[in-house]
Amino acid sequence: MSQAIDRIRENLTEVVSVSVTGIWLGALFTGQDWWLPFMLIGYIIIVPMTALVFGDREEIAEWWEDEDVTIPEDTNETDPVETLKNRYAAGEISDAEFERKLERLLEIEESESTTAEYDDIDRELDRL
Repeated sequence: MSQAIDRIRENLTEVVSVSVTGIWLGALFTGQDWWLPFMLIGYIIIVPMTALVFGDREEIAEWWEDEDVTIPEDTNETDPVETLKNRYAAGEISDAEFERKLERLLEIEESESTTAEYDDIDRELDRL
């Protein structure tokens, strides 16, 4: 029972989204007049609020896809890969989520190191 609750908590945004879809489709096919307002409220307010309150930082960033939104980092862990490993070890994320997030973190680190190398090259060229 505990594992089911943990899985629901981890995937709450998806659970709410599917629930909203099921409710408005049920209302549509049974001839209810309130299906459209419910659909709009569900997808404009309920699902995004669920993602903001219960989603992880990556889900929040993906949901809003806005470069102006800043997402605070955990202050108790400085290394994102170590944080990810700890969450995986604690059973907070699944194998697939761990692999996907680890791959993304490694891509970001590689991109940052490449940018640093380009900055070093630019500084060397400026000296010449």
